[in-house]
Amino acid sequence: MEENIVNILKSIGEDPTREGLLNTPKRVKKAYDFLTSGYHVDITKVVNGAIFEESTEGMILVRDIEVYSLCEHHLLPFYGRAHVAYLPNKKIIGISKIPRIVDVFARRLQVQERLTEQIAYAVQEVLDPQGVAVVIKAKHLCMMMRGVEKQNSELFTSCLLGAFKENMVTRSEFLDLIRTGST
Repeated sequence: MEENIVNILKSIGEDPTREGLLNTPKRVKKAYDFLTSGYHVDITKVVNGAIFEESTEGMILVRDIEVYSLCEHHLLPFYGRAHVAYLPNKKIIGISKIPRIVDVFARRLQVQERLTEQIAYAVQEVLDPQGVAVVIKAKHLCMMMRGVEKQNSELFTSCLLGAFKENMVTRSEFLDLIRTGST
């Protein structure tokens, strides 16, 4: 990868041997290794057995999870917040595992639409809950820095499974909680 970064620097008219750029290929490789580390992560290892038998029936929501990912079309960042909820089916998950699941899929080349669904289906797979809901609100630098150059635009995506899709009351409760943050 480092050699390719040197070639990119040359192709845009830069001198990769100047002091400020000497270590850039190494730094870019290290950054991309981290930003795409989700390809090499197994969800079962992330969850690490943190699933517990519990008779809780109420909605469980982890709100305002920071999301940082790379747009697969331009390799530019998009960032925002994810809200992930589920209705337990006699099992709950350690709450830190939800943001970790978000990170696994965010640390890949992505489109926000797919990212939202991957998170929802992963939670569904590991917990088998009565329902899962995921909403992501993000800003895309590919729209802000180039192209249409709209700095205030945000993309909202959602994936509703089970009771969140089928039951309007459940869906409304979720949407109210992510909108207001209070019960």
